[in-house]
Amino acid sequence: MSRLAACTICAERFAATHTGHRPNPVVWFRPGARLLIASQAPGMRVHQANTPFWDQSGKRLRNWLGLNEAAFYDRSRVAIVPMAFCFPGYDAKGSDLPPPPVCAKTWRAPILQGLDTVRCKVLIGGYAQKWHLGTKAGVTETVRGWRDHAPTVFPLPHPSWRNTAWLKKNPWFEAELLPVLQARVKEVMNDPAG
Repeated sequence: MSRLAACTICAERFAATHTGHRPNPVVWFRPGARLLIASQAPGMRVHQANTPFWDQSGKRLRNWLGLNEAAFYDRSRVAIVPMAFCFPGYDAKGSDLPPPPVCAKTWRAPILQGLDTVRCKVLIGGYAQKWHLGTKAGVTETVRGWRDHAPTVFPLPHPSWRNTAWLKKNPWFEAELLPVLQARVKEVMNDPAG
């Protein structure tokens, strides 16, 4: 973990972005975790706070999972492993840049090997879903097929406020998927054997 926390592979890439920032890997996992949250990449607020999902999307995600803040940030039970550990930056229009693939290529396999006690994976967004499931489908189609992967894997849309319209168009997500997800998360969090 110390090597990851000191990683500067993307320093030149980040310096060349519209935000011109330095690498700051947000490392939030420990061996022994039972729940894996695989997300896209930290946003600017997370980059500044050095805490994953330390923003409004984090509040929504914790609600979706049925976890309070203390449980969510308990590294002994929850591993938050994004596709890129650093904020990728904004483009000239202020949009998030995608996670640099070099991050997953460098770090993902050894980290996941060390998380051999994970009993449930929550895959947030297309980048994580494509990597973990090998799917070429879009987020809506992948999330709609959640029953194909439950109870060990749950694909979710990003909990960003930008997806509020998506949630309104897809009421089945909150009505059908979330109750099953919350029950599974509760089971995994309370039972080391998951």
